[in-house]
Amino acid sequence: MDQSMIVYLIAGLAFVSVVGLGFAFTSGGTTQAQQKRFKQVAVGASSSGNKRNAAADSNALRRKQMQDSMKTLRDREQKRRKDTRGKTIKDKIDQAGWVISPAIFWLVSVGVGAGAALVAWILGQTYLVVAGVGFAGALGVPRWILGMGIARRQKKFTVQFSDGIDVIVRGIKTGLPLIECLRIIAAESPAPLGSEFKRVIDSIQMGSTVTQSLERLYRRMPLPEVNFFNIVIGIQQQSGGNLSEALGNLSEVLRSRKMLGEKVKALSSEAKASAMIIGCLPLAVMVLVYFSSPDYIKLLFTHPTGHFVLLIAAGLMGVGIFVMKQMMKLDV
Repeated sequence: MDQSMIVYLIAGLAFVSVVGLGFAFTSGGTTQAQQKRFKQVAVGASSSGNKRNAAADSNALRRKQMQDSMKTLRDREQKRRKDTRGKTIKDKIDQAGWVISPAIFWLVSVGVGAGAALVAWILGQTYLVVAGVGFAGALGVPRWILGMGIARRQKKFTVQFSDGIDVIVRGIKTGLPLIECLRIIAAESPAPLGSEFKRVIDSIQMGSTVTQSLERLYRRMPLPEVNFFNIVIGIQQQSGGNLSEALGNLSEVLRSRKMLGEKVKALSSEAKASAMIIGCLPLAVMVLVYFSSPDYIKLLFTHPTGHFVLLIAAGLMGVGIFVMKQMMKLDV
C-alpha cells in the first residue's frame, strides 16, 4: 500500500470518527430534551387528570346529595299523604282561622240540626223528613260553612304568598338570613300570611327546625304553593345552592299559575252559568207551579209518597250538581 492510500484511509477514519462523535452528542442532547419534555407532558397530564377526577368526584358527590334529598322529599310526601293529620275537625277549624274548640263546633252543629228538625216538625212533616232535615242541619250545614271559611282564607293566603316569597328573595340578596326574612313577613304582612308566618317564627324560637315549622305551616295551609316552597327550602338546606334564585323562579311559577287559573276561570264562566241555571231551574219551576196551582203540587208536601219523591229529587239534584262541579273543576 502506497503512502497516498494510507493518507486517504486515515482521513476517512478521522471523518467517520468526527461524524460519529457529532451524531452521538447531537442524539444525546435530543434524547435528554425529549425525556425532559415527556416528563413535563406526563406531569401536566397527571395534574389535569387529577383535576378532572376531582371535578368528577365533586359532581358525583353533589349528584348523590341531590338524589338523597329528592328521595327524602318523596318519602316525606308519601308519609304526608298517608298521614291523617290535617283532616280532623280541629285541623279544619285551624285552617279556617277560627278561634273555637271542636267541642263548641259540635255543640253548634247539634243546635243547628235540632233547630232545623224542630222547624220541619212544626211545619207538619213526617218523622222521616224531620230526621233527614235534622241530620242535614247537624252535619251538612256547619261543615259547609266551615269549608267556605277554609276556601276563603286559603284564597287570600295564595294571593299574598307570592309577595311574601319576593320579600324573602330581596332579603337574601341583601345578605339577611332566611329566619330574619320570615320574621319580616310575620311582622309586616297582613293576615292570614302574617299570622301564619308568625306561628312559624314562634315554632322556630321554641326549638323546632325550619323544615319542621314549614311542615306545620303546610298542615294549616294544605296548598300546592306551600308544598313547593317547602321543597325548595328543604333541597337548599340539604344540598346548598342559590336560594334567592330558586325562590325567584318559584315566585314566577306561582304568579304564572295564578294567571292561568284566572284564564281558566274566565273561560269556564259560561259553563258555570249554565250549570247554575240548570241547577236552579227545577226549584224555580216548583215555586212557579206552587203559586199558579197550589193544589196540584201540595201533594208533594202533604202525602208520604210526595215526601219520598222530594227526597229522591233532592238526592238526584245533589248528585247532578256535584258531577257538574267536578266536570268544571280544573287543577292548575
